[in-house]
Amino acid sequence: MLLLGTAGFLRLGLLFYQQDPLVAVDAVIPLAGSEMDRQLEAADLYKAGLTHFIVLTRGHREQAVDLLEEQGIHVPDPTEIARDAFVAFGIPRDAIIIPPIPHDNTAHEAQTLTRLARERGWRRILVVTSRFHTRRAGFAFRRAMQGTGIEISVRSTRYDSSDPAHWWRSRENIRWVLSEGPKFLAYVLGLRE
Repeated sequence: MLLLGTAGFLRLGLLFYQQDPLVAVDAVIPLAGSEMDRQLEAADLYKAGLTHFIVLTRGHREQAVDLLEEQGIHVPDPTEIARDAFVAFGIPRDAIIIPPIPHDNTAHEAQTLTRLARERGWRRILVVTSRFHTRRAGFAFRRAMQGTGIEISVRSTRYDSSDPAHWWRSRENIRWVLSEGPKFLAYVLGLRE
């Protein structure tokens, strides 16, 4: 029993990891929550000809950033930085879509992107996120797009150094697993909308 429990514990990181096959899609959505690793994956997919659009979502800003803006000090939003990097990378500005509203969780991003996909007639979407976030992101997007006929794929960015198979070996991976567990459970129970 102890051996079985230990084996289950060691595989815990894989519970949060899901990697769908890579296919051509109408749009790639690198979720907010990283500085550039998710966004760089989306740029690579665009440059490889696997999509026509990249959708960048905004997270909520800290109150301190708003205070600086009120004093005339512009603090670039991570979405602006990613957009500018994409343009410098050779991606046309009109291929980059930035919904105007900020998001505070993955389910909120999924709701916004469901509306956007319906408006634009998209049939296939690829969500790019961090390895430990893939299963929950897929769950949130599939739930939001249920009954729409829109296909969702979820992939992790290759620029994420996390290791779900050996999550207990690094402090960063341990933090991911400890924070992702309650969030995933909340999504499955329908507590995060």
